[in-house]
Amino acid sequence: MVKALVLTGYGINCDMETAHAFKLAGADVKRMHLNDIIENSKILEDFHIFAFPGGFSFGDDIASGKVLANKIKYNLLEPFESFISEGKLVIGICNGFQVMVKLGILPGFNGDYMKSQETTLTFNDSGRFEDRWVYLRCNPKSKCVFTKGIKTLYLPVRHGEGKFITKPEVLKKLKENEQIVFQYSDNEGNPAMEYPLNPNGSLEAIAGICDETGRILGMMPHPEGFLHKTNHPRWTRENFPEEGQGLLVFRNAVEYIKNNF
Repeated sequence: MVKALVLTGYGINCDMETAHAFKLAGADVKRMHLNDIIENSKILEDFHIFAFPGGFSFGDDIASGKVLANKIKYNLLEPFESFISEGKLVIGICNGFQVMVKLGILPGFNGDYMKSQETTLTFNDSGRFEDRWVYLRCNPKSKCVFTKGIKTLYLPVRHGEGKFITKPEVLKKLKENEQIVFQYSDNEGNPAMEYPLNPNGSLEAIAGICDETGRILGMMPHPEGFLHKTNHPRWTRENFPEEGQGLLVFRNAVEYIKNNF
């Protein structure tokens, strides 16, 4: 049985939806408070997938995801390094993505995880919280486990600090390694640099990146926010398929574990 652990506590508010997504995808799911994981870090050994859900951990004090990143860095560094080294999967969504870049899990060049911060997610160019639906182009050359067979996605974003920025040399490496997984796009899959298709002003319209192995994914849009057609605000006016597009991301993760563990 594929086992997924979903983090909760301290302002995280998308844990229920994320857990439900993994359950629909066929995983055995457990939601667990950060403090309980810190007290019993060996529990990570029992799981194949770890999820950092969206929300506003620690009220976004200092910067989005920074406090939670520090809590993990100073309490769970070695258990997380072991979890990753065993070939397991990690996904961070919205605030979870913010945590992962500030923790240094991503971009994870040369397998160097949780050592230094190479990128960040900062205030939207609009200067306000963006709550809208966006189109995403999936990089066909990416090794990302979570996006296998996916060309485009249509998902909601809900964030105030989603602008991806980094140094030129890091961006160059992300491109060379095909670690840019998602770009904001128009409805035909062409990368969108301008607002509102690019909701935050992200460099190169970047909406998500992975590590070099493709097993660790961080993304700002919410795949757990579109699991069923009724999640979409126009579901009564448009003919959407019963299953929301976001479920594909979770199903890919579960299938990967089934085939590799």
